[in-house]
Amino acid sequence: MLVRDFRPEDADAVAEVRRAAVPFVVTTAEAVRWKAASAPPEKRLRTLVAEVGGQVVGESEAYVVHDSSTPGQGVAQPHVHPGHTGGGVGTALVAAAEAHLAAQGATTVYTWVYDPERDFRFAERRGYRKGRTGRILHLDLREPLPARTEPAADVELRAFADFDDPRPLYEADAEASLDEPSDTPIDAMSYEHWLDHTWREPLIDHDLTIAALVDGEVAAFSLAETDGRGRYLSGMTGSRRAFRGRGLAKLAKHESLRRARAAGYTDAFTGNDSGNGPMLAINRWFGYEPFLVETRCLKDL
Repeated sequence: MLVRDFRPEDADAVAEVRRAAVPFVVTTAEAVRWKAASAPPEKRLRTLVAEVGGQVVGESEAYVVHDSSTPGQGVAQPHVHPGHTGGGVGTALVAAAEAHLAAQGATTVYTWVYDPERDFRFAERRGYRKGRTGRILHLDLREPLPARTEPAADVELRAFADFDDPRPLYEADAEASLDEPSDTPIDAMSYEHWLDHTWREPLIDHDLTIAALVDGEVAAFSLAETDGRGRYLSGMTGSRRAFRGRGLAKLAKHESLRRARAAGYTDAFTGNDSGNGPMLAINRWFGYEPFLVETRCLKDL
């Protein structure tokens, strides 16, 4: 087994490992290459791959959470192809990722696990403890969506592709993100960072990502990530504080899902923190069903 740094020609294999290891993930080789090449220096991103017999069977990202005001936070997220678990690949990736983060000054490392038994035991043996939990939900887009209430006269639904100036979208995203439950709150996201890592992210589908405007002001939005292979993932859905309680986020998400269904997407996934009651209620209304529980684990380096 060999653990080494990612090379652009590894992108197809890394995307395949992620799809196989995490059944709801939305990714493409283009997105893998873009993420590795465009990471800002302050993120200290290191992408690793593990080879067995010359074949990429595992990968891991290790990076500093640079868009939070809390210093010393790092993320190590390994994935191993299901056909190659139990052979030390995950152990080697975790060790290399933690060494990188420690060298960058991280004092706490976070990771997500998706199997409550096998994956958590693996993390626990390596010194991790449980943090927050989240729920991954699935919606079959081959089934009809529930009927929606038509927008009020002052409400307009507009795709991101129709915006010449994306700054109002950034402002809505930045404000909504402040109230999202998380161990690592995103409260220091600059406009330039948002442009580089949301607006220009290859997985963000600008035709299916919808904003709800009230009298021309962006009030709510629903980000859509797609892979061109039938999978749709809600990247973030939220409202600005002054417009909450009007159903605008639900309206934006309904329009996004409606367009995704019309475009031929069959499987919609979304993830919510277990404490995010309002969003869980919205997704129940859409008909999302439980898919799996993810657990965020943390370790003091």
